[in-house]
Amino acid sequence: MTAADTAEAHQSPGPTTVPVLQAKGLTKRYGRVVALGGSDLELYPGEILAVIGDNGAGKSSLIKALSGALVPDEGEIHLDGQRVHFRNPMDARKAGIETVYQTLAVAPGLDIADNLFLGRERRRPGPLGSILRMLDHKHMRSEARRHMNELGVATLQNIGQPVESLSGGQRQAVAVARAAAFGSRVVILDEPTAALGVKEGNRVLQLIRDVRDRGLPVILISHNMPHVFEVADRIHIQRLGRRATVITPRSHSMSEAVAIMTGATEPPPPVA
Repeated sequence: MTAADTAEAHQSPGPTTVPVLQAKGLTKRYGRVVALGGSDLELYPGEILAVIGDNGAGKSSLIKALSGALVPDEGEIHLDGQRVHFRNPMDARKAGIETVYQTLAVAPGLDIADNLFLGRERRRPGPLGSILRMLDHKHMRSEARRHMNELGVATLQNIGQPVESLSGGQRQAVAVARAAAFGSRVVILDEPTAALGVKEGNRVLQLIRDVRDRGLPVILISHNMPHVFEVADRIHIQRLGRRATVITPRSHSMSEAVAIMTGATEPPPPVA
């Protein structure tokens, strides 16, 4: 598929498309500090939505609200058109929303398979699992290898090697693969290419496209504007605790996006 074909396949959604994930008027206050001041967001099927904004714009609070790590004071969250209430991250995970934070939350001393199934360990069938509670390492390694292969992560030859022996890009690949393996509705990625070199950063960007192409819409939070404009279908610009506007890499340039983000330019109406 050519670059033009890819762009055509991920056009902006039509007005009748129901968002997979939607936020309406999310508000969060900490005393006199307003982290979110009525923020909106729509994530549509089959797209990569980038969220950008200056420091203090409310990006982290918005993503934490969508992933259950923060309970907003006001506003609504809808998943596939149904209103949901996330009291904690486990509620969001059960609903099919997986989040990969910048800190990755991997266990360096465990191997790749154990990290993929961290918190979701599979037990051996029969009394060995139900009574003795023994883990089914063979099954988890087989499933981990399948998930990594499906995402085209061919650089990890030994699925049983400790994560602490991997490069930064490979660790990010493990975290993204875990999110893609268990996220049935949405994958949220927080600064996935931060502190990575050019080669590993490009590999992670391709991984993000692969997740999208498997049918999972992706929310990408990033300060790296070239990366945002390379992979995003739409770009949500957050400013002063609210959504300023939504643009696309086809409708605006990087310099125009930065001008809107910093308040140097009046935001245009959101792109439909």
